[in-house]
Amino acid sequence: MEHLIGQPAPAAHNSFGGSDAAPIITDGTQASFMHDVMDASREVPVLVDFWAEWCGPCKQLTPILEKVVTAAKGKVRLVKIDIEANRALAGQLAQAGLPLQSIPLVAAFWKGQILDVFQGALPESEVKKFVETLLKASGGGTLPATEQLHEADVAMETGQPAQAAAMYSAVIGEEPENPKAWAADPRHAGLG
Repeated sequence: MEHLIGQPAPAAHNSFGGSDAAPIITDGTQASFMHDVMDASREVPVLVDFWAEWCGPCKQLTPILEKVVTAAKGKVRLVKIDIEANRALAGQLAQAGLPLQSIPLVAAFWKGQILDVFQGALPESEVKKFVETLLKASGGGTLPATEQLHEADVAMETGQPAQAAAMYSAVIGEEPENPKAWAADPRHAGLG
């Protein structure tokens, strides 16, 4: 198996059994595709970002994907495939039915199969919805911030505003642009 420069060396018999067994975000190649995507997707959903250096929308989408995947805290992985550097792989996947005629293209793999696909540079809110749908379909629940917002809402409903405020603040700390956390935090009520 090929070792990717800048990535930790894989264990001799890595089974992807634990959340720390493989990097959450990695650059993939034709040589690593079976391991990084197909095998890994048997344990956790894997997003594959097909991109190229000349693609402007790709440069907009990749940081958003990285942010959402990082916020998922190991519930999903991201493998970035440069289609120019991996033309043979792109050709094989296109022959297998993956619509690689235009990029960026993101394919979600689960249990070795493509579960869903989107094309184009989506805004962060749409990428989050895509990942949430993927997590629900794979039995992985929801994004951690979504879970924490739900718990904060329950705390508010059960008369625990201080606990709710702490949870909303924690979400704001991780996702400063999260409008639901800002709007629901009782310390910010009436501001504006």
